[in-house]
Amino acid sequence: MDIGYRIKQLRTKNNLTLEELASRCELTKGFLSQLERNLTSPSIATLQDIVEALGTTLAKFFQEETEEKLVFTDDDYFVDEREDCTIHWIVPNAQKNEMEPILLELPPQGRSHEVAVHEGEEFGYVLSGRIKLVNLDTGKVYIVKKGQTFYIKGSFSHCLKNDSAQPARVLWICTPPIF
Repeated sequence: MDIGYRIKQLRTKNNLTLEELASRCELTKGFLSQLERNLTSPSIATLQDIVEALGTTLAKFFQEETEEKLVFTDDDYFVDEREDCTIHWIVPNAQKNEMEPILLELPPQGRSHEVAVHEGEEFGYVLSGRIKLVNLDTGKVYIVKKGQTFYIKGSFSHCLKNDSAQPARVLWICTPPIF
């Protein structure tokens, strides 16, 4: 790890000058400058003082920052082929996020799993085919065709059905994750 670079990175992130940081740590501006250019190394106690002045801990200071993956391809997807449908988990480990998108393929006469009452909301966009959004509590059925969307609160048990002779594909997003 480049300790000097990391100190400078945190100092500039906190909008501190070398002089301001030096004052907070009771060090000289010259010493901090040498640290940032890796011309000298701090003792553990001195580094502890610096990172505390920068508003962090030694553990966080040495924690490697991993770049969050933003773009996903077919290679990242997990496919779950079930008897009545195929689920494409299009964002890996999405259950740790605030929302969870899936691509649902419903063959003719296919059906999604039952989604129980939950605290969240759901959005669906029919990419191809036609589906029925079925309120399992009341039996009410809503037809959603290609290019149409649905947006529901999780206040009733429901599922998606494909009663047509053509396959259907739905981009289905839920918050919080429940799939």
